[in-house]
Amino acid sequence: NIVMAAQMTDAHRRFLQVLMSNGLTEGSEARKLHQHCCGTYKVYYAHDKLDDFISTINNHLQPMFMQIRKGISQEDGRAHYTVVNLAETGVTKMASDYTEIELELFRKTMELIILSENGFASSTDILNSADQLKTAKFKTKKMKKKEAEQVLKVFVEDKWLSEKNGEYTLHTRCIIDLEQYILSNYQDVARKCNICHSLAIQSQVCESCGIGMHLLCVRKYFRDQTEPRCPKCNEFWSCHTP
Repeated sequence: NIVMAAQMTDAHRRFLQVLMSNGLTEGSEARKLHQHCCGTYKVYYAHDKLDDFISTINNHLQPMFMQIRKGISQEDGRAHYTVVNLAETGVTKMASDYTEIELELFRKTMELIILSENGFASSTDILNSADQLKTAKFKTKKMKKKEAEQVLKVFVEDKWLSEKNGEYTLHTRCIIDLEQYILSNYQDVARKCNICHSLAIQSQVCESCGIGMHLLCVRKYFRDQTEPRCPKCNEFWSCHTP
């Protein structure tokens, strides 16, 4: 006896539960999970109906100010899903998990990443900035380098940051969750990608007109061009195309 899934079923509830405990779920995993949940609870399943399945859940989450959101990884271009709390914005979402001084370190790290040219901040720069952290409680409280290193590790484990060879960038989960906050709080420096229109952290910028493009979008867009030109101002794209 198969239920048409416009109403919330146990399959939807299970899907949501797993998504919440994962923190971030890669697209192919979400598709497998969709099939598994529908099979287990005998709910109508079609492989191309994941978006409809998710929007049914989102309709039910609306009164609780929550939403399943989809975003694209800046590393490999794959889709990911995460559950976002809409009631709180920005770094306050993280307040229940970290101390005030740890959040201050995260803010500082995020700022260094957004202000950087390529979307990465070195651990050296982050650890140096840890020396000058200020919070309402502590006018100046030194965070020891060892402590700061530990906290950065936790941010990576919790999927707020990614780290590669001592360089840190914002994790896909963080970008999906904090995109609006970043765009409104860093208006002068945060850019949307000219190609896919989502927040561009790991990006290149046109030296003539200043538009930004994700490295992945740069790669795709200029794939067959011998003389790459900016999609907006048509000037020669002087950055090295990856």
